[in-house]
Amino acid sequence: MLSRLGRRWLRPLPVLQLGARDPLLAPTSTDGIKYPALQVWAVASVSAVGSSGPGSWYEALATSAPVRGAEDVLLGVHTATGLPWWACIGLTTVALRGGVTLPLAAYQHYILAKVENLQPEIKNIARHLNQEVAVLANQLRWSKRVARLTYLKNMRRLVSELYVRDNCHPFKATVLVWIQFPMWIFMSVALRNFSTGATHSEAGFSVQEQLATDGILWFPDLTALDSTWILPISVGIINLLIVEIFALQKIGMSRFQTYITYFVRVVSVLMIPIAATVPSSIVLYWLCSSLMGLSQNLLLRSPRFRQLCRIPLTKSDSDTPYKDLFAAFYTKFISRK
Repeated sequence: MLSRLGRRWLRPLPVLQLGARDPLLAPTSTDGIKYPALQVWAVASVSAVGSSGPGSWYEALATSAPVRGAEDVLLGVHTATGLPWWACIGLTTVALRGGVTLPLAAYQHYILAKVENLQPEIKNIARHLNQEVAVLANQLRWSKRVARLTYLKNMRRLVSELYVRDNCHPFKATVLVWIQFPMWIFMSVALRNFSTGATHSEAGFSVQEQLATDGILWFPDLTALDSTWILPISVGIINLLIVEIFALQKIGMSRFQTYITYFVRVVSVLMIPIAATVPSSIVLYWLCSSLMGLSQNLLLRSPRFRQLCRIPLTKSDSDTPYKDLFAAFYTKFISRK
């Protein structure tokens, strides 16, 4: 006779062709869905314009409505503020990251905090369900395969019910990726259009000509490459710093997370030579975006800011996140004890 718990949780189940692994059964990560440095996956597309002929996919992208919208935003900021283009690029980046991606990042942390807080309940359900399946398998003489499939099917259903109950399905945390990544692409392509003269003219004086004189410091010409490599190297360093901050806060990362971390480190390094092949206007945007990403990452560790955003407290939260981060950085890269 099955216990009341078994009757409640288990449902008659035919042998289903389920995969060996179910993503809902794996420990849910609170890392965040997206590594900021993963933006660079699209760099090759942006920098490969020279090989694109008429009617190519890149031409379709460069003349698309979202790219034209990004151009209008940049032109609007330039017209409204009267600032030089280097300042307009920085100001637009700060505005977009602060007004669009920061709220989405806060929402992402909100969802992931709720998912993390569900883990004790999920583990408890898994333990009891495993016992019930074992009892049922013994009574009905199931094979190990059938028992395992029954466990997986019912566990997936129960975890999904928990996510629905608390309105925190992990997929909701990916909204940041679906907004930030395309925005990064459209802005990069828009700036390339400006730098190559393939866009609007403003008051009879082309944007390309304005960019050629509206740089600053060692990159006065925003349409030219940065021959000093200062901007490309800075982009790579900031992206690596973001990855390392992410890695330092995680103890006992899974093998998959470790592989992803190493992959992003490699991509961040490859970003340097790629950034050296595109106009300085684009690299300046990438640098500003990465700096905002780093600032956003640090801000979302602040207990006060998290409380302001109504992000639930979790077991992994610290009252001294910056002190802990510095200590971990010192231990890993300086003392090495």
